[in-house]
Amino acid sequence: MEEQDRPCEYLSGVGPVWCPGCGYYGILSALAEAFADLRLPTNELALISGIGCSSRLPYFVKAYGFHSIHGRGLPIAQGVKTANPELTVVAVGGDGDGLAIGGGHLPHIARNNVDITYLLFNNAIYGMTKGQFSPTTVLFPITKTSPFGLTGESVNPSALAIVYGASFVARGFSVKKEHLKDLIIQGMQHRGFSFIEILASCSSFNTTDMNVARIIKNLQMVPEDHNPEDEIEALRLATDKEKINLGVLVRNPRPTLGDKFQEMQKKAKARAPEAKAQAAMEDLLAQFA
Repeated sequence: MEEQDRPCEYLSGVGPVWCPGCGYYGILSALAEAFADLRLPTNELALISGIGCSSRLPYFVKAYGFHSIHGRGLPIAQGVKTANPELTVVAVGGDGDGLAIGGGHLPHIARNNVDITYLLFNNAIYGMTKGQFSPTTVLFPITKTSPFGLTGESVNPSALAIVYGASFVARGFSVKKEHLKDLIIQGMQHRGFSFIEILASCSSFNTTDMNVARIIKNLQMVPEDHNPEDEIEALRLATDKEKINLGVLVRNPRPTLGDKFQEMQKKAKARAPEAKAQAAMEDLLAQFA
């Protein structure tokens, strides 16, 4: 298939069903532009999602798409990449999908350095189910599932990714589309697990946590002299209580899960020649005949 170089060529023609004013429109636009800049053939691109407003995204993009089950986008994306290492795999999900029911997958995808890009859309609310608090809800304590306020602290997605050992961690904002596009490009060009937290407004159910004016007032860019291999400093920037730092926090390349699989295969083949391995497999299968 020929390479595409225009953002519109990456849109499926299915119209998004997000609410007017939703921050996810900006993410979709930035993503399509990133794909166009990278000139990715659509038949070499796979988008995997969980459940939620953000997870509808594969319908709107011209690529292989898998709208999976709640919280399971990451392990399915790992399976797709493992079975088809030539594909460029992007996983998408929301703060509820990725950090509540799916929160147990993130540390293992990160520590194994699976070569996929994960876009976590953070609007600090469950939007598709109409306004329940999520793991990242902070400033909006009264929700449909917390009528008397929140009982626990919120989690910081970028900080979690850093602590879990993701080899690329960045934070973007849906309103700053050009900057977000650049972060997505950098994440997709990175070999290994790329985690990008994207702050986005929910115009219907949480206009407090992700209030655009508040974020713009408090955001700042990661300093140009920041060393992305310094994970301690990256963690400080990610957890800054005064400012919301946008940009690349961590870039620390290391062998991917795929690299390690290849090394294991070489060792296995050296230990057992192909003919011997084939005979052993036939003996094993014969037991079930």
